[in-house]
Amino acid sequence: MMTDKVRRFGFLYFLGFILVVAIGYVPAFHDSDGNLFGLFKLDLYDDSLHLASGIWAGVAAWLSYGAARLYFRLFGPLYFADGVLGLFTGSGYLDGGIFLYGPLDLPLMTRIFANLPHLLIGGIAIWVGYKLAARPAAAAA
Repeated sequence: MMTDKVRRFGFLYFLGFILVVAIGYVPAFHDSDGNLFGLFKLDLYDDSLHLASGIWAGVAAWLSYGAARLYFRLFGPLYFADGVLGLFTGSGYLDGGIFLYGPLDLPLMTRIFANLPHLLIGGIAIWVGYKLAARPAAAAA
């Protein structure tokens, strides 16, 4: 059933974000400069953002289909837009980077790989919230 799928995606996002936070504390995933996967440093702002995003997804999925749908409809555009901004400026807004550090002069490939997770996670969330979770009557029309 569609409502079950939307809620399952919510639980997957919960688990995924918890995993992202946990990976940030595993030394094997850091280079000699402390960059995660050799691309970027995660700080307290990033960990807080990921943890809050995961908890929000998990609680929404646990509560109801409507709460999960709302999560994806709000969260998806926010995360996707953060990825777009990061792609163009090297800094996102959700973790305060654009406000704290301004635009960063990073190589294009670094900006792509650093922001690809937000673009994918946000894009999938938009799809879940607006396509998968479309009301049956609206989907039939």
